[in-house]
Amino acid sequence: MKSFYAYEMKYEGRAPIIDTVEITPFCEKYYSQYERIYNECFYEMREALDVKPYNFYSDIEQIRGRMENIFVLMHDTIIIGSVGCYGTEIDDLIVNKQFQNRGYGRTLLLWAIHHIRTHTDEPITIHVAEWNQNAIRLYKENGFVVTIKEKVN
Repeated sequence: MKSFYAYEMKYEGRAPIIDTVEITPFCEKYYSQYERIYNECFYEMREALDVKPYNFYSDIEQIRGRMENIFVLMHDTIIIGSVGCYGTEIDDLIVNKQFQNRGYGRTLLLWAIHHIRTHTDEPITIHVAEWNQNAIRLYKENGFVVTIKEKVN
């Protein structure tokens, strides 16, 4: 693995007003599609940063204890995107490549902020590799600020 920088970002925006959007709790029937989309979304970054394995997910057991914190945005039976809400941390926000650049990442991010805010007023955090400038831009545009920059070895 190459050394790279990652940011911890904290949400300093106001509670977002979100349009009615139906986000579905993750369930096992989505796993094979989720695995494919997740790996497609992170492969290029993991390869560029030499974080192995490049395709991270290969078995549902890897998320078995976390499924109740993963939520999906669906179009019929196709996953548009997904986001994890673990306490006050937003993680693994992904958008299916065939649906990218249509505002779904922002929709999922705002939904996640709203979801967390319904449970707590504690600071919301998200972690992102410096390599992922599109994600950093999205987070900054929606109320997040960089609080920590750390070198990952």
